[in-house]
Amino acid sequence: MKQKFYTIGSFEFPADVQIIKGKLESEGIPVFLLDENTLNTDPLISNAIGGVKLQVYYKDSERALEIYNEIRAYALDDNGSLVVCPNCKAKRSEVYFERKGIFYKLFPFFEKRKYKCLNCGIITKPQ
Repeated sequence: MKQKFYTIGSFEFPADVQIIKGKLESEGIPVFLLDENTLNTDPLISNAIGGVKLQVYYKDSERALEIYNEIRAYALDDNGSLVVCPNCKAKRSEVYFERKGIFYKLFPFFEKRKYKCLNCGIITKPQ
């Protein structure tokens, strides 16, 4: 069976996805937000259900990903500069949390911040 929807990304809070949704819709791409109303009702369960999922029709996925990659916010270091991957030198990293163990699942804000390069996939710690 052919997939009808493609998930572009997941966001912790419904407000985080609104600018991207607006940009995609302004480009003529229909957007669907999965679990948005659930998290508007109870934002504390965001980690449990995986956040708000931004979805588009599968036929629009390539164009939607191009637009998303143009406007997405990449991770910044403590000085406000883009994080540079030590492996491939790309400036396309996101903050990454493993959330291993029950403690970090319950209290994710205690976990040390790491970065995942969207170019090569390597995970690094801040320097």
